[in-house]
Amino acid sequence: MGAITGKDFIDRLNRLKTEIWFNGEKVEGKISEHPAFKGVIHAKASLYDLQHEPQLKDEMTFSFPGKEDSIGLSYLQPKTKADLKRRRKMMEHWAKHTHGMMGRSPDYMNSVLMSFASSAALLKGRENCFPENIQALYERAMEQDLSFTHSFITPQVNRSQLNLEFSKEPISAKVVEKNEKGLVIKGARLLATQGGLTDEILVFAAPKLFFDPNDAFAFSIPSDTKGLKFICRESFVGSESIFNHPLSSRFDEMDSIVVFDNVLVPWDRVFYYDDTEIAGDFLIKSSFYSFAYYQAIIRQVVKTEFILGVAELLVETINVSEYQHIQEKLSEIIIGLETMKALLDKSENDAEIDEWGYMRPNIIPLQIAGTTFPKIYPRFCEIIQLIGASGMVSLPTDNDFDSPIKPELDKYLQAANRTAEDRVKLFRLAWDITMSPFGTRQIQYERYFFGDPIRLSSQLYKSYSKQNSVDIVRQFLGLKNEYNL
Repeated sequence: MGAITGKDFIDRLNRLKTEIWFNGEKVEGKISEHPAFKGVIHAKASLYDLQHEPQLKDEMTFSFPGKEDSIGLSYLQPKTKADLKRRRKMMEHWAKHTHGMMGRSPDYMNSVLMSFASSAALLKGRENCFPENIQALYERAMEQDLSFTHSFITPQVNRSQLNLEFSKEPISAKVVEKNEKGLVIKGARLLATQGGLTDEILVFAAPKLFFDPNDAFAFSIPSDTKGLKFICRESFVGSESIFNHPLSSRFDEMDSIVVFDNVLVPWDRVFYYDDTEIAGDFLIKSSFYSFAYYQAIIRQVVKTEFILGVAELLVETINVSEYQHIQEKLSEIIIGLETMKALLDKSENDAEIDEWGYMRPNIIPLQIAGTTFPKIYPRFCEIIQLIGASGMVSLPTDNDFDSPIKPELDKYLQAANRTAEDRVKLFRLAWDITMSPFGTRQIQYERYFFGDPIRLSSQLYKSYSKQNSVDIVRQFLGLKNEYNL
């Protein structure tokens, strides 16, 4: 099969018998027609269709040795810097199609799975570890162009670093039984973006201070596995109107709690279990962070370009470009954009072959970008709010423009160089980015995309080599090298 079409994706999703709960009710019927999910499912389907556009196919797919059909390029294991740039080009196509608003476009999880397969040798020869299962999933995913969600966050019952769970019934998902068929998992996990709206769910342990061996596992199973359920938040789709809700009508990625009610995970689906050392090290020592960051930063650059375009159109529409405080605000976005682009370029320029023969983008520039964007994105949204001012508040709908009051709207809501309808359309976009439930979720999503920003900064500090800078100062002052910093 190889690279699928949007119709393939939707048909396959509708055939699944996934247990999804929304607003207190179990979802029945075709998932692609449900008002809460329809927009994002069809937006995602349009990404798969891009793989078959004649002018884009060579930039979206590649030939894999031994496979007859073209494969989605986000599965490519890069061995050269040219391969990295091919992956970037493909990801830019998808990101631009959604304007960076879809944080879990398929290339994110495809990249994660590719990184796991590229680093599977970490598990070789270890007890309770099955690198062959990672490779098998990677090949199956390529052949069928599978879609994935993932979850590794535990419920927020007690966030103390020393918290150990002693409840009689598991709260955080854990192994409660091992038998000849596989592992039995009971408990819950947060936060599965697009949970229930993908072929499979990938579950793995996030690094933490203390591991219970029953928490130390990783696996992937179909979304409609018996005993697995997805409990959704409320929908942030304002309406199906593209005029009224230009973003949420298409890109609201549902988030869900994942509940495992004695779910059997077959042995051929298990990557590792009962190994606290691997659970603590696999994500860190594998190429996971390098390729997950790389995809995310590509998307965030595209998203920032879109934000800059919205801000500048607002400035032009209400004719405020002459004010220096406006120029200063737009410059903030420009500086953020060019900084992110430079860091992305540096990660490619400084890429190196890892121990398994794959070209890995340099993690340090990506970490810096990953700690920068959570700070600047909320500010960019604030800048749009400040430019739009009161114009962001009283916004009529498409029905208003299709009613007897249209002449009054045309007169009183016109802009310096745009009709009232076009002005409102732009301001509604600005509102949807920054002030709607969809927009505020986007802000929170980007803040915590890779976790707590403080923890990310701490990881950067610990991983960044500071010795050369220390040596320069030590030599300048003539200090003895008594400490190895």
